[in-house]
Amino acid sequence: MLFDDTYNEITSNKTAIYKEKGSKFIGYSFLVKSISDIKKKLEEIKKTHKSANHHCYGYILYADKSIYKFNDDGEPASTAGKQILRQIQKFELTNILIVVVRYFGGIKLGIPGLIRSYKTTARLTLEEVNIIKKDITEEYVILFDYSELNNVMKLIKKYDLHIIENELKNECKIKLLIPKKISRLIISIFKKNHKLSITYQ
Repeated sequence: MLFDDTYNEITSNKTAIYKEKGSKFIGYSFLVKSISDIKKKLEEIKKTHKSANHHCYGYILYADKSIYKFNDDGEPASTAGKQILRQIQKFELTNILIVVVRYFGGIKLGIPGLIRSYKTTARLTLEEVNIIKKDITEEYVILFDYSELNNVMKLIKKYDLHIIENELKNECKIKLLIPKKISRLIISIFKKNHKLSITYQ
């Protein structure tokens, strides 16, 4: 992800069901932005499915996919959570949590059966979601005299840059997000104006 300019997210939460030899697997996808989001969703699922035997999951967070984890919740190692995480990676998604709830049907599935069931449930869930590509952005601060405000705002509007906050006094300060794919261009344009400074945050 270090050299990528974009990342993929889901736009809404979806559900899918898979059955094998009496066991019922219910997959849930959630758009999440933080560990606290993930904890909240897991608590909701466990309350909804109190009598389920397992609540297995996998997740990936942030544009650089730097945070990821899976949990087998009592299933044999790597038969559940790891399979869920692999499907998320296969779909090249981030900021997503997939939970697969299992209701045991009385017949043991064995290692191959468990791997197949969790993998299939996660895949079916992900096949239901809508995916959008988003720009990776970088945060910069621009400092300039008020007399340069018009020039600065024209450039921000031209490239549709997102302003996070601003202080428009005699000495102005604007904090904004610049898409990584055009950051070099924008920085070079700003730096041509010696009456302002731009720094990466």
